[in-house]
Formats: sequence, C-alpha cells, structure tokens
Amino acid sequence: MKTQFITDKPEIESLINSCQACVVSMCDTNGNPYAIPMNFAYKNDILYLHSAQEGNKIECLKQNPNVCITFVHNTQELVYHDVEMPCSYSMRSRSAIAFGRVNFVEDLHEKESAFQIFMSHYSDRTFKFGIPALKHVKVWKVEITDITAKRFGLRQQDILPNK
Repeated sequence: MKTQFITDKPEIESLINSCQACVVSMCDTNGNPYAIPMNFAYKNDILYLHSAQEGNKIECLKQNPNVCITFVHNTQELVYHDVEMPCSYSMRSRSAIAFGRVNFVEDLHEKESAFQIFMSHYSDRTFKFGIPALKHVKVWKVEITDITAKRFGLRQQDILPNK
C-alpha cells in the first residue's frame, strides 16, 4: 500500500473539517508527552479549543505552549496489496498533523466569536452565549505554523496527482 502527501490546502482544510475531534499533544510539567482528545473549531489557519479555566492541561501549557495536533479521517476501509501478506494490510485514511502555539483568549467578544465557529462545526443552529458562561471557560487559540497531511492505504491506481 502507498502513502501520498496532500499538499492542496483546500483538501487539507476539508480533511480537518470532516473530523469531529482531534488529539492535542503537549509536554506535561515534567517534560513527558501528554496527549488528549478534544473537540475543536477551525477557520483561516486558526484552531480553537476549550477547557476548564484550571487544571493539568492549563498548567502544562503555561509552562510550554507549543502543541502538536493530529486529525485522522478514517474511511473504515481495510485494504491490502496481497491477501496472503499481513504486512501489506492497511486502513485507507487521511491525516493531518499541525503545529502551533497556544494563546489563551481573554476578550469576551473574541471568545464569543470562537464559540460561534465551534458551534458552526457541530451544528447548523445559531447560539447566544451569556457572559458568565464565557467567563468560566478557557478558550485556546492556536495559529497553525506548520501542517502536513497524507493519504494512506492507496493502491497504485488510487494515487492522485498533487495539486
């Protein structure tokens, strides 16, 4: 099975927006890897995440705000080159890995805008957010500085020309 880089930005954005969750990786306060699944919102090379105002994630990010974020869109299709060769089996999927730095959003209007982006990712409805709710949530803003994406589990006839 073949792997192919995805370089077309609209396709990368489509991949990201097709995911319901991402995995955010950071360093814990002891320098160890720490990865957590999270809901997200994405628009114009900015990823928004949210959490409680305090906790382990916040302490980790205060110490080191650099993050790596993984998105996986899996078609749930098992593919293989040769049915008798176990090493030729793969899952057909696409993934993207993004890097950036977390900045916490404190401005209530910016938080509300971020939540409108969140909700548009998960719902077609329009929402209003009260000031107490906005004050009690920590909004993370990650400007993506680098991103790579790939298609996995391709047969030779599946290989697409990169745009």
